Amino acid sequence: MDFFFDDLALPSSSQSTSDMQHEEPHGFTAETHLSPDMPEDPKSWSGKSSLTSATEGQEQHTSSSIAEISRRVQELVEKMNDSRTTNQQVLDSFQEKLVEKVTETCQKMKEHMYTIYDETSKEMEVMLQELCEVLESCTKLNSELEEASQALESLRGALAITQASEL
Repeated sequence: MDFFFDDLALPSSSQSTSDMQHEEPHGFTAETHLSPDMPEDPKSWSGKSSLTSATEGQEQHTSSSIAEISRRVQELVEKMNDSRTTNQQVLDSFQEKLVEKVTETCQKMKEHMYTIYDETSKEMEVMLQELCEVLESCTKLNSELEEASQALESLRGALAITQASEL
């Protein structure tokens, strides 16, 4: 990794191994960065084993990082799915309660409507009864008026005969 080695002052290849072991730039020794597989003499390094173990270490770190990210993503997806399931349950419950309330309210409105119908029917029945009484009274008065009219007509006819005989 470049950022790791930028601050580290590595000794030149002409310095001895003992110089490298005792030099501590920024608190690190050269041994800190050497692989246990590497020989102590830098001239005999093939570079292959340190590169291989560094690559393997990076691959393991990358692999574990990917596995961790994958695990966290899976957990997030599961949480999201659980949340969606919970939301659906809450919505279903809300819908059921809403349907119950609407049905209950409609039933109450029907009952109220039928109560008003009953009250209105009773009031109309009283009014119709009064109307029937008034109509009977009108019929009776009409009959009496016709009788009186006929009596007057008879009286007028009798008066007309009496007047004609006196003349």
